[in-house]
Amino acid sequence: MRMVDLIIKKREGHALTREEIAFWIDGYVNGVIPDYQVSAMNMAILFKGMTEEEVINLTDLMEHSGETLDLSNLRGVKVDKHSTGGVGDKTSLVLGPMVAACGATFAKLSGRGLGHTGGTLDKLESIPGLTIQVNGDRFINQVNKIGIAIAGQTQSLVPADKKMYALRDVTGTVESIPLIAASVMSKKLAAGTDAILLDVTLGNGAFMKDINQARILAKLMVKIGNGLKRDTRAVLSNMDEPLGLAVGNALEVKEAIAALHGEGPEDLMELCYIAGAIMLEQAHICKDYEHGRKMLEECIKDGSAFNKFLEMVEAQGGDVSYILHPEKFAVAKNIVPIYAKEEGYVKAIDALEIGLSSMTLGGGRETLDDVIDMAAGIMLNKKVGDYVKEGEVLCYLHSNKNVTLINRVAKNVADSFKICKGFVEKPKVVLEVIQ
Repeated sequence: MRMVDLIIKKREGHALTREEIAFWIDGYVNGVIPDYQVSAMNMAILFKGMTEEEVINLTDLMEHSGETLDLSNLRGVKVDKHSTGGVGDKTSLVLGPMVAACGATFAKLSGRGLGHTGGTLDKLESIPGLTIQVNGDRFINQVNKIGIAIAGQTQSLVPADKKMYALRDVTGTVESIPLIAASVMSKKLAAGTDAILLDVTLGNGAFMKDINQARILAKLMVKIGNGLKRDTRAVLSNMDEPLGLAVGNALEVKEAIAALHGEGPEDLMELCYIAGAIMLEQAHICKDYEHGRKMLEECIKDGSAFNKFLEMVEAQGGDVSYILHPEKFAVAKNIVPIYAKEEGYVKAIDALEIGLSSMTLGGGRETLDDVIDMAAGIMLNKKVGDYVKEGEVLCYLHSNKNVTLINRVAKNVADSFKICKGFVEKPKVVLEVIQ
């Protein structure tokens, strides 16, 4: 078997067999097949696509290209949640403690943020002392003891995806739906949970801009998961504006703490209630969606979700005094208000621009080596559908950067708010559920 023959076969639009995909993946991981041939294969897939059977085989073989996590010693049905990324997406910090407080086993491996989207691990690391290196027995013991852990991925999981992801990024093949689906699902399946809830974000601040493309991706990932014997479901969520009000690491942790006290922004809470109720169904803890939602509302009301977050922070070495007293988090030395130049309803907020601006202020990284300023970011004061008077504050910029840079960012952020005279309805956060 030769890799060049498989490239030609895919270029001509034919399906690859499981054996052919195994030859490609094994050869690539072991250094026998070079980057340039895999680049050619990825480009052929971008143009010619893959059948569902091909994508399931590709995902399965990528999942088993390295170690997989054995969570069989964990009690109950193990549930996990994955977001395709967005601006202000602190959902896991709220949702994880909520479902764990209701009795689900929430075992999550997360990634770091890059570009305009923030990573769950970076947000957690804004809590002094907290470690995301919770490996092996410690991970198992923590989840068995308190029902929740959010940790970093180990290097030994899915090496095929690590190599392929870096290659796709520099060869113009990131947009291939089969390759996106295989990348996401191979990592989730290797993490060993029984059930997966996918939050496929779409809109201006998400990777998927179009609802039809997002739906195709979500349905494909659900089919892959179910085809490989994991209960997999998905929600399509709106990322045309940032989720919640806070964008930036410590700012988002403070918003998550408020949400766990029942004081979170409406869109964030709604997404957590919908996604959480589905996860409780997947964990066989509630009899139906309505029952699951009531359980989640109760765990916010009685404080058990907040207490679960406290337990997780303590178990991972974090200073819980910051969770009990969020005012202890470092505050940026420059907090700059952005004022509305006209009266009317907020028609749109450019989530992509807000995300990029937060990164420029110090709240994100352009390369994996960049150091994040945990205090930096943007706090929205108005959302789409809100009425605003001329001179009212639209948002605040938080940064320790120089004033010249902040002023440049301020103009971009001001331009990202669109205001009109006519009434604007508040948008739905969950657009569709796929199961």
